[in-house]
Amino acid sequence: MMNASKVRGLLALLLATGLAACGEKGMTYGDANSVIAVTDAERWSEIEDDVFGAIEQTIQTVRDEKTFTVTYQEPYAEFWNDLRRFRQMLLIGTLDDPWMVEALDETPTEIDIGGPGVYQVRDVWSRDQTATLIVLPDDGSLDRVPAMLDEVQTTLDQQFRNYARNRMYFSGVAEALADTLAAEAGFRLTVPEVYRWQRSDSVLVFRNDQPDPSELIRQVTVTWMTPAPGDLSVDEIIAWRQRMADAHYNEPQELVTEGMIVADTTFDGRDGTLVQTQWRNPPDRGWPAGGPVVVRTLTCDEQDRTYLLDAWLYAPGREKYEYMIQLETILDTFDCGV
Repeated sequence: MMNASKVRGLLALLLATGLAACGEKGMTYGDANSVIAVTDAERWSEIEDDVFGAIEQTIQTVRDEKTFTVTYQEPYAEFWNDLRRFRQMLLIGTLDDPWMVEALDETPTEIDIGGPGVYQVRDVWSRDQTATLIVLPDDGSLDRVPAMLDEVQTTLDQQFRNYARNRMYFSGVAEALADTLAAEAGFRLTVPEVYRWQRSDSVLVFRNDQPDPSELIRQVTVTWMTPAPGDLSVDEIIAWRQRMADAHYNEPQELVTEGMIVADTTFDGRDGTLVQTQWRNPPDRGWPAGGPVVVRTLTCDEQDRTYLLDAWLYAPGREKYEYMIQLETILDTFDCGV
C-alpha cells in the first residue's frame, strides 16, 4: 500500500527518469494494493466516501491496517501523465468521458462493454497495469456506484491474494518436504522452498527469516496432543500455545488478549477454533517487538490427535497484509487425512 509520501516519491522518480520512448509503454509504478481513482472533481465529491469505504477496508494486524489505499487523481490535471502509469487504476465515468475513451482505445485487448457495470482492461498506459472501469449509465447516474464498488473490492482483493500467493511460492514449492511430513509426522503442509524446518518430538517449526531476521520473520509451527483432549476453551488454547512458545521459540512471546478475535470455523474439512491477535515480547526483555499471530486448532479423530497450528509474523515498519495472506495460505494447505 502507498501513502501520500510514497506517491510523491514515485512521482519524483517518474519525472527524473522521463517518459518512455515514443509509442512505447513504460514500466508500471506503485504497489499492487495502491489504487489511483480517476473521475471528474464534481462526481468525486459525491462518491469519494463510498469509494474510500468500499476499497479501503481494514484487517487486524498490530493495528487496523488498510488492505488497499486510494489516491484520487483528477483526469488531465497536474501529475495525470505520471499517475496514470500506476499499477492499479480505478476509472469511473460514462463511455463518453474522455479518460474512459482513452483507456479503451489504449488497451491492446478488445473488450465488449455491454452497458453499465464493472470491467477490467490491461496494459493501458504502462506494462503490467490493471485498469478497473466503473461504467456509468449514459446519463451519468451514480445510483449503482455503491454496488459496483463492492464488486470492485471483491475482485481487487481476490487478485491481490493471488498475487501474494504467487510471490510466496516464486522460490518453488517444497513438495518433497510435504511428502516427508506425511510419512513421518502424519500430516501434510506445503511451504515455499525457502522455509527452513526443524522437529523436536511433536513440535515442527517452519521458518523463513531471509534475508535479515531483524527485518522480517514468517514462522508456522505445528504440534499436537495425543490422545485428543476434545473441545478446548480459548484459555486452554492460549495456555497450550504459551507452553509451546516458551519451550521452542528463540525469543519469548506473550499473546495480547485485548481485541482478540475468536471464532468457530472449519478447515481441512474439520471443525475447529480460530484465534487471531498479536504477540509481543514480555516487558522485561528491554526492547519492544511484536506482530500479528493466527492460531488454529482442529481434531483428527482417525489419529486421535488435536492439532495446534501457529503462524506469526515479525515485520517492523512494514505493511503486513500480504504476509498475513501468505501465512494463512500455508495454514490452508494443512491436511491430516494422509
